[in-house]
Amino acid sequence: MSNKSVATLRSESPYSAVLTREQFLFHEVRITAKLLCQGCTQEEAISKIASENLFQYPTERSLKDIARVCLRRLNALDDEFLVQALATESIDTAKQINLYAMMKQYRLMWDFMVTVIGEKYRTGDCSFGPIDINAFFLRLQEQDDGVATWSDSTVTKLKQVIKKCLVETGYLESTKATALSPMWIAPVLEKAIRTDGNRAALQAFGCI
Repeated sequence: MSNKSVATLRSESPYSAVLTREQFLFHEVRITAKLLCQGCTQEEAISKIASENLFQYPTERSLKDIARVCLRRLNALDDEFLVQALATESIDTAKQINLYAMMKQYRLMWDFMVTVIGEKYRTGDCSFGPIDINAFFLRLQEQDDGVATWSDSTVTKLKQVIKKCLVETGYLESTKATALSPMWIAPVLEKAIRTDGNRAALQAFGCI
């Protein structure tokens, strides 16, 4: 590993471990998207979430912190139509859009969904187990000095978060499932991905 400080290595890495805190947050993101679609500015949305405790969190600080996380995720979509769809479409469609927003926001999620999940759908190998997610993190640790500084507990938590995201969005029937389920991408999301030029993301949603 480089002689640089841990802080420097992490700051230079395109990967972040913030998913240990930010996670899937579907209900929070959907509430925030609805407020934006109702005409709230971002600051107004934060204020309303905090004053009315729309997330049902214990403190105002936690409400505002997660509201900002939700706004960053919606901003990562960079697509008003997807934000509106996340707010108004079916839960299954909205969850797919939230996952895509996470992919655009977090390099870690993008790489996992494209290189692990997308590759499995592409090759028709839908088996899934600890070996797949462990191999992904091992490869990242070998390739990126910043990721190599993450503690075992951080990596374990990230694995749990990613697996829960797969369950939330229907890729896995449960955290103990040993195979990926068939996926059908929501038409509104497929259109947006193609328009955005991110076609590599399509196979992550089973669109081969």
